Amino acid sequence: MDVDELVAVDVHVHVHQDLDGHLTMDDELLDAASAYFKAEDPNPTVPEIAEQYRQRRMAAVVFTVDTELATGHPAVSNEGIAEAAAEHPDVLIPFASIDPARGVAGIRAARRLVTEYGVRGFKFHPSLQGFEPNDRRVYPLYEEIQSLGVPALFHTGQTGIGSGLRGGRGIRLRYSDPMLLDDVAVDFPDLTIIMAHPSVPWQDAAISVAQHKPNVYIDLSGWAPKYFPPQLVRAADTMLRHKVLFGSDFPLITPERWIRDFERLEIREEVRPLIMKENAVTALGLRHA
Repeated sequence: MDVDELVAVDVHVHVHQDLDGHLTMDDELLDAASAYFKAEDPNPTVPEIAEQYRQRRMAAVVFTVDTELATGHPAVSNEGIAEAAAEHPDVLIPFASIDPARGVAGIRAARRLVTEYGVRGFKFHPSLQGFEPNDRRVYPLYEEIQSLGVPALFHTGQTGIGSGLRGGRGIRLRYSDPMLLDDVAVDFPDLTIIMAHPSVPWQDAAISVAQHKPNVYIDLSGWAPKYFPPQLVRAADTMLRHKVLFGSDFPLITPERWIRDFERLEIREEVRPLIMKENAVTALGLRHA
């Protein structure tokens, strides 16, 4: 990957469909999410994502979310995503997702995915996967990820998944309180932690954790920037200018839609390149890959 040729790095891109047409979630959840975000093309495959980002001159961090144990829906293969992404190393950065409830098998899978498949990080969704991030039963998995030297990306705040469905389909928002990640940042100081999304209704907590812990970043995915909490915009422009990352939540939100709104925010011109690319290059270690 030629980092200097890229105009941006999108650190939050979902793979909802594999090459065989298998979807990452059941139709009810995916349809509700697509309606929530008004997504036009909710299920592109890895090669289709690669081509779209190549045309944009952007790199993309791609991943699925392993919710099989929580929902009963078989997960899209981490190995399949990594192998497909390996065909497009100029624009794709593969992450994997492991439900912490997989225990020792999940820990072994994490090492294999990094050492044999070139996975560059791991995605967690506490609300969908049904766990508290600071539950010490999850710590052996974090220990493995930290030892592998790759980042962990955590969903924070509310979620469009299950929105409007009866009982929210059992998805509990409280598991995605960013303050739970403060414990993880303390106990794993060498683990790069990325808190995904504006963390509504806990935005101030997310800002505090990212400011206080040097190993914690915030990605700005999942919300059109015109809806960002004002304190997040101020922090991104000032004290967190080196800790905030561009992320779209593609395919639910396109980079074009996100950037159109971002250009209207009161962000200094010298800060914009940091958010769009340079902070991600640092957080993901792209110049040393």
